[in-house]
Amino acid sequence: MGNTASCCVSPSGSPKLPRQVERLEDYQINTDVSDDTGPYLQHISDREVPDDLALESNPSDHARASTIFLSKSQTDVRDRRKSNHINHVSPGLLSKKYSSCSTIFIDDSTVSQPNLKSTIKCVTLAIYYHIKNRDSDRSLDIFDEKMHPLSREQVPDDYSRTDPEHKLIYRFVRTLFSAAQLTAECAIVTLVYLERLLTYAELDICPSNWKRIVLGAILLASKVWDDQAVWNVDYCQILKDITVEDMNEMERHFLELLQFNINVPASVYAKYYFDLRSLADDNNLSFPLEPLSNERAQKLEAISRLCEDKYKDLSRVAMRRSFSADNLVGIRRSNAVLS
Repeated sequence: MGNTASCCVSPSGSPKLPRQVERLEDYQINTDVSDDTGPYLQHISDREVPDDLALESNPSDHARASTIFLSKSQTDVRDRRKSNHINHVSPGLLSKKYSSCSTIFIDDSTVSQPNLKSTIKCVTLAIYYHIKNRDSDRSLDIFDEKMHPLSREQVPDDYSRTDPEHKLIYRFVRTLFSAAQLTAECAIVTLVYLERLLTYAELDICPSNWKRIVLGAILLASKVWDDQAVWNVDYCQILKDITVEDMNEMERHFLELLQFNINVPASVYAKYYFDLRSLADDNNLSFPLEPLSNERAQKLEAISRLCEDKYKDLSRVAMRRSFSADNLVGIRRSNAVLS
């Protein structure tokens, strides 16, 4: 009786599968565009972008997508390692400090409190690789330094053909961060907004527009991240020759190109932080390391104990609730009885 091929199956019911196939073929044929049936209405699922493509095209929105700057830097990193291997050149990691049984080296940079100087170096290095390994020179007039100069000095004729060095980019960003007293977290958010602009607006950061794009990203990140934001007129005091009207217009265009999406999820922020650390390791930019002192060890132990007690209190509160399939936190084990 349990066999599907037994006599319980009626002969009239056996051709159902071929009928379904025929109906499917008829449906597929009827959905084609023809002059007799009129205009074809595309299904909404056909118009949606697949998740895989969305992840690849929006690294500043999705944590699973790889950052653009890290992929652009891999070409130079591979070439440098290959050249060092052929020429038998040391990669320069012999000066790096390593922990031992007697000494533990730690850095003061964490995902919640990054080191300011090291973070700015990594962010400017990411911008440098964006400019150096750009695909083309797509830009907009609002970001062109020739049309909207930041200073009264004459812009060189070859300004759009000469790639800036990493030191020049670092000096420009460090000056803004020092004068405006911005934090290291703001630097990471700046890089997120920069890559979001390049993705949304389909632009390239190049020698002719990198200063104004970076300035617009810093301006927006400082207002979103810091509680006491720096006003546009304050940047005019840092960059003496720029006007408030120009700053306002650039900020408005920047927001429109971002489609007013200024949200930075915590997962995306963490991804950019750790990718910046990977970029630093690939380019021998070491974060400052210091030996672990007794005072620092006691602070870390106190923080760890505080977090452990907090999670214990949360588990005790959860254990008082009635167990159900939705709120099953843990299983209370009974004591063993030994006879």
